[in-house]
Amino acid sequence: MRQHKQVSALNRQPSVLYLVCAAALFSLLLFYIQSSLFAGSLSLARKSEIIGILSNFQSSVQQCVDKRGLGLTAHIIDHCNLILKYPEGTNSSWYNAQFKHFEPLEYKYDVCEAILLWEQYRNMTTVLTREYLDSRPGGWMDYAPQRIAQLGTKKCTNKTLCEENLNVLLPAKPPFHPRQFRTCAVVGNSGDLLKTTFGKEIDSHDAVIRDNEAPVNEEYAKYVGLKRDFRLVVRGAARNMVPILKGSDTEVLIIKSLTHREINAVIKTIPNPVYLFQGIVLRRGAKGTGMKSIELALSMCDIIDIYGFTVDPGYTEWTRYFSKPRKGHNPLQGRAYYQLLECLGVIRIHSPMRSKRREDWSDIPHREMIRQAHAAALHLKRNEDGHGGDLGQFGNCKVWGNVDPENSGPVSGSPDMSDVRKYSNYSKWEVMPFESLRREAQDHYNQMQGVSLYKMDGNRLDDLVCVRHSLKSEA
Repeated sequence: MRQHKQVSALNRQPSVLYLVCAAALFSLLLFYIQSSLFAGSLSLARKSEIIGILSNFQSSVQQCVDKRGLGLTAHIIDHCNLILKYPEGTNSSWYNAQFKHFEPLEYKYDVCEAILLWEQYRNMTTVLTREYLDSRPGGWMDYAPQRIAQLGTKKCTNKTLCEENLNVLLPAKPPFHPRQFRTCAVVGNSGDLLKTTFGKEIDSHDAVIRDNEAPVNEEYAKYVGLKRDFRLVVRGAARNMVPILKGSDTEVLIIKSLTHREINAVIKTIPNPVYLFQGIVLRRGAKGTGMKSIELALSMCDIIDIYGFTVDPGYTEWTRYFSKPRKGHNPLQGRAYYQLLECLGVIRIHSPMRSKRREDWSDIPHREMIRQAHAAALHLKRNEDGHGGDLGQFGNCKVWGNVDPENSGPVSGSPDMSDVRKYSNYSKWEVMPFESLRREAQDHYNQMQGVSLYKMDGNRLDDLVCVRHSLKSEA
């Protein structure tokens, strides 16, 4: 009998243990559900706050377009999307033969994506470098051959082959830095420049960026100025670099797409620095030298003033200030997008069509509002992508590389360059002491922890190659 009671007690002990465990699991489950609901309410509240910030920003952009758009009006769809419309009766005579229709009078834009993209350029490097090719997967074997025309191969299985073609314009590290200049003028080629006298104003900027074969001489000085610091050119214009650069030994030439042996041979004979632009969509036209000039400027300058990018709303053909009219652009689409960029605080447009143009930028959202909108758009995007946490300023880095700052590598050039090239000051950009940079550029470099950011290819936000300048080598 006593033995039976002992067995019954032993049988009850596991039952009690199971009940205790079940109760504990139930408590944990209940706590998890409550925590999830509580966290969800916080998330909904935060999302509502973010949408409120972006909606207020959209309203400011709408007001800016209405006041500065010369007839353009902005129509809000939601907190991120809007449509820019030209007034009825606008002359849409630009016929697109490829798609067989005239240029439309309205354009839809994602403001959240636009502000993320263009604010990102403020931290970017837009010149191809050796450290980029070393860090990018397949940089030398697969990507480098795409930047060399007439190479005869799609892959550089022998790295030396690509090096021989790129060395003459390939710096080891970025020659230019974010925040290097306070003000920059980007000068387009529109015939509207002949209706102005912007020359002295353009020359007052810390740096001036010009496009392709646009002449700089006394004939056009009162319209476009004489200062020449940077020039972005397509490959065709690069073939004529000697007459383009005539009169300047220091103007920096940046080729937008490809180089090849003929171009390299000319580069070796001139004192001017020559580099390749980084961040184009290869094999897909890479259209818009003017737009790429703005990207270049944004990667170096705090304030960007653009001239010669507008056309009269009643245009019939595209005009240039130095040559006959020609086809090949979409002026209505371009003017709408430039107007959006101005109202996002990216650029400031100078145009003869604005009678009251004297430095009044009060209609443009202020920097603090732009900063808040950028932070809200970034939080929204990362939440949509499933990255709810704070990824910091390097959240879009897809690939990481490391370089030793004590071993900066060679400056661009090759042993067979002429004495004119060898003994010019072309290398000053590549060996410029850190202490000689503008204070804002030094502060930005320290804030970025010495990391250089590059686009992998095109305008995707999350495809950055990030190169850390540190002594420690990491995988």
